[in-house]
Amino acid sequence: MIQKLKTIDMEIAVATYLNIRTNLIVPNISWGMSLHECDLLVITPSGYGWEIEIKVTKSDLIKDKEKYHGHYNKKIKDLYFAIPDYLMDCIEHIPERAGIILVNNKLQCKTYRRPKSTKNAYQFSQAERYKVARLGSMRIWGLKRKLNNLYRSNK
Repeated sequence: MIQKLKTIDMEIAVATYLNIRTNLIVPNISWGMSLHECDLLVITPSGYGWEIEIKVTKSDLIKDKEKYHGHYNKKIKDLYFAIPDYLMDCIEHIPERAGIILVNNKLQCKTYRRPKSTKNAYQFSQAERYKVARLGSMRIWGLKRKLNNLYRSNK
């Protein structure tokens, strides 16, 4: 039996694969950035934005086609879909322009297909990069609060 991956598994695996020491990677970001919600927003050292859309089921992949924004935004240079490797037979539901990152049950990733980059891509300014980093930092404190509450309630 195949162990189904959860979104959190995928987020951690993909963020590690894309190198959190080099790239600024923030989950579930949209507020304050004039973007649709990105499962993971990656800003490279040169200031380019990548969107990583995470899907863990076939039905989620199919439903994604109904999104009004179609994953288009002038601030996104590259679009990737990250999927568990057991969804390989569903890649026809992924836009042709999107790269594909496969994640196995050991949480190892590999790039199956490179994205078709946006020409004349937008580069995030220093102020925008700071804003993304600040939003990511805010998430850390919320998570620490939840973990602490969980820890305290189990004592």
